[in-house]
Amino acid sequence: MTDPSSTYELLAVSVRKLIDATIRTELEPNAISDAAAQIDVITSRLSAEQMPGSFGERPSTDGQGPASGNAVIGVRNPLAPPLTIHQGNGLVWSELVLGAAYEGPAGYVHGGVCAMVLDHVLGATAHKPGRPAYTGTLTLRYHRGTPLLKPLRAEAWVDRVEGVKTFAVGRLTDSDGVTVSAEGVFIHPRQ
Repeated sequence: MTDPSSTYELLAVSVRKLIDATIRTELEPNAISDAAAQIDVITSRLSAEQMPGSFGERPSTDGQGPASGNAVIGVRNPLAPPLTIHQGNGLVWSELVLGAAYEGPAGYVHGGVCAMVLDHVLGATAHKPGRPAYTGTLTLRYHRGTPLLKPLRAEAWVDRVEGVKTFAVGRLTDSDGVTVSAEGVFIHPRQ
């Protein structure tokens, strides 16, 4: 039997590819109309059985909502960038390539997408099982454009901890160096 979560992840990956193809297609109008009709049939099929509310409203065993619908790392969310978090030696990082769906200025990643990725990676430095950390502040410095369709690395580390606050720093880089640097304060709510 197939793992249901991996099946949903496959669907999200397929829709992510559809989004990219939709943005970049140059098919003639009749072919576009036919494709839209086929997509509408599939959408109707997927809509036949839906959960109420958002995915994050489902309970979990560690007291936190599951990340499956998360805008940044949700395996069921085709709008989420292909971001996988790794941790080791005091560093949190992700290596990714951002495609057409994340474009801001022509050929570059939208600055808000860069902020979203860095917010998540910096926040992951403060994460503790069963004890989420929330963004208090996030300060970004854009050094230059972050290129689309090129390998990127987002990385962060803890600068210091003061009570319920974790101060983290990080950056987004490509093969030529830093594109965006960030500092953030992440807060663990008092229990």
